[in-house]
Amino acid sequence: MYPPLDNSGSNKEGVSWTYKNHDGYAPIFAYLGTHGYILNCELRPGSQHSNKNACEFIRYSLDMIEELGIDLKTILVRLDSAHDCAEIIEELMKRGVAFIIKRNLRKELKEWWLSLARRIGESQSSREGKTVFTGEVSHIKVAGREDLTPVFATFEVTERTIDKHSQELLIPDVEVNTFWTTLPVEARTVIELYHNHGTREQYHSKLKSDLDFERLASSKFATNALLLLLAMLAFNALRLLGQSALKMKEALPCKFKVQRRRLRSVIQNLIYIACKRTRHS
Repeated sequence: MYPPLDNSGSNKEGVSWTYKNHDGYAPIFAYLGTHGYILNCELRPGSQHSNKNACEFIRYSLDMIEELGIDLKTILVRLDSAHDCAEIIEELMKRGVAFIIKRNLRKELKEWWLSLARRIGESQSSREGKTVFTGEVSHIKVAGREDLTPVFATFEVTERTIDKHSQELLIPDVEVNTFWTTLPVEARTVIELYHNHGTREQYHSKLKSDLDFERLASSKFATNALLLLLAMLAFNALRLLGQSALKMKEALPCKFKVQRRRLRSVIQNLIYIACKRTRHS
């Protein structure tokens, strides 16, 4: 679920109230690789739920990956809890794609997960009054679907009896994060892999800030959808240019110890050309 594009104070087609409590659009993106290339994007009205038509979007994105000549068995799909649904999981399993999807607890009790984690989970205490339990179970059905192949549910349950200010709590604070996954690895690895996908938020912020693509130019929804596609092309071109420049470090005037360069730096250092304008009689 990506932060929506804020277009408050406008009467543009498709602009409506978003979950961030402002008017705007709620686009959906698919990123590919570790450097943040946009594979697919779609502009959506601000009030549209993230999971509406998401399975079709994911199916089309997987088709695009195959057209690029990439084996789907080498892909790891990471989705947040807005896309915890049987239809998406069934599609990914049918295509043989590994995935990590954050589960939506819905009506599940945190106390039930804490009791389960105490019994079968591996515990680790990072500080006094804080214990983290990790593990996995396989008896939980996806959306109650008995016909689906069993999927591992990895869990991370945090119990706090003392808060970060050293204040003892009368009632322990319990935090539960669970994930559907097909990866045959230990729970801590699954959790770390899911948290690493948070870098997509950085990619999204670069699109809005470095390319100044927050408030869309047209009042027509179709025109703005086209502008988003053009912004995707510009984003990928700048990302490719920045990554290519890092392979020629000896030719660059400055030395960089980074894995990728931000788009604004690429624009300022490789796109802009300094000039002097003189006017006289």
